[in-house]
Amino acid sequence: MMDETHLINDEQATLWNGGAGRSWVEAQAALDRMFQPLEDRLVAAVGAAAATRVLDIGCGTGSTTLAVARRLGAKGHCVGIDISEPMITAARHRAEQDGTPARFIRDDAQIHDFGSTRFDMMISRFGVMFFADPVAAFKNLRRAAQDNTSLQLIAWRSPAENSFMTTAERAAAPLLPDLPARRPDSPGQFGFADRHRVQRILDQSGWTRIEITPIDVSCTLPETDLIQYFTRLGPLGRILDTTDTQTRTQLVQTVRAAFDPFVRGPDVNFTAACWMIGTRALSA
Repeated sequence: MMDETHLINDEQATLWNGGAGRSWVEAQAALDRMFQPLEDRLVAAVGAAAATRVLDIGCGTGSTTLAVARRLGAKGHCVGIDISEPMITAARHRAEQDGTPARFIRDDAQIHDFGSTRFDMMISRFGVMFFADPVAAFKNLRRAAQDNTSLQLIAWRSPAENSFMTTAERAAAPLLPDLPARRPDSPGQFGFADRHRVQRILDQSGWTRIEITPIDVSCTLPETDLIQYFTRLGPLGRILDTTDTQTRTQLVQTVRAAFDPFVRGPDVNFTAACWMIGTRALSA
């Protein structure tokens, strides 16, 4: 079991420190706009909780971390943690450019030693579905929480409920028979799709007052960013560069056509079917 967990950790570290991480950095502006409504929910939750020391788990290129830091102001303290060196480097650069007092840690939140630091709120926008051992990860995060810390997470529901997110791979599948299939309950985008599994993970890791609520959020992507989106990100983005020129051209045309139902003039519109997961760290 230890060897298997280490292998999965290596897979995620390799993925996010390689092409996937660089692609997210390149698509940062489009992704930030697309997921702005979800970021807004987390920033509002921080404000409602009157938190002052916030940890953003799986912070990526730092958009939500920076938004929270701006909301907290000089009296607050916001830290983002992510396993991806390219994304953390981008996040630090953004903070320096904006003069925003956020701090970023490049490490795996599952095993990072937070030392004596304690947070009164933890948040994540699509950053907690990639842990090799999610129970161990949330136990580790629990140790960095002070009493009554609120944990607010947004994670994807099932692939079946998120047709936009699976359009590219479904359209590409006839042309790419070796396209890797998603593995249910494995680290990845839909790793928290099963609410009962999420409940068990949080229960077993010492969190209480767990609430898992479905939310459906309207998101928008400029049509001009659509091809970059599906050719750089997701399962198709990770394999497209390995195909020959003819196959690649055919794939781009086929997949772009499959997105037509989501295109409305200059914009691409879709519904993000997610879980809003809330829980607390309470002493026994």
